[in-house]
Amino acid sequence: TGGEPTIRKDLVEIIAKLKEIPKLENVSITTNGLVLTRNLVSFMRAGLDSLNISLDTLKPKKYEEITRRKGFERVIAGIDLAIQLGYKPKVNCVVMKNFNDDEICDFVEWTKDRAVDIRFIEYMPFSGNKWHTEKMVSFHDMLEKIHEKFPTFEALPNAPNDTSKAYKVPGHAGQIGFITSMTEHFCGSCNRLRITADGNLKVCLFGNTEVSLRDAIRAGCSEEDLVALINASVMRKKK
Repeated sequence: TGGEPTIRKDLVEIIAKLKEIPKLENVSITTNGLVLTRNLVSFMRAGLDSLNISLDTLKPKKYEEITRRKGFERVIAGIDLAIQLGYKPKVNCVVMKNFNDDEICDFVEWTKDRAVDIRFIEYMPFSGNKWHTEKMVSFHDMLEKIHEKFPTFEALPNAPNDTSKAYKVPGHAGQIGFITSMTEHFCGSCNRLRITADGNLKVCLFGNTEVSLRDAIRAGCSEEDLVALINASVMRKKK
């Protein structure tokens, strides 16, 4: 997690090697989607199971404003290619007041013909140790806005450890998920562990505590000690 994985020249090799690990069930990447049209077939052949694409707007001009580059059409083409290849891509959209909250229903409309899973993420407004809540749009506000335009919008069942609340407009090819980090946190059922690009274990994406597995491995740490280190990190996770 962290950074843009597709800038790595050896990503195909990394996916293939991960797929050789017994009992590892799913290999997924989170990407800005800019080079998917060029590389996704290679990723698929290497064994990539699923992908998340970050996209906060469906307006090309606003896309350029956010990312400071052109490429909106390439990202959309990458999403469409993923669907054609049989993936059901997750599209991560951080919703912010007076910035892209006017596009919520456009994203829902977008699921009509595309088998995508749009994830609306509540903006986590922290900067240093200060909270800036004026940009946050709550899950309930989003739900209200969607119900006005799509009255049949309904909740779907969720698995016990899902971090997203699933919804759908009946008849639409895709669906919507809400990641309610702020208003209805899911810490009690979250079973996510993350390893950063530089080898640090994070037991909570929101927390700033990290344990370097890379340094432990390079220092000749045994597998038993590594398991103990991971266990200790998990047990220290904040309530």
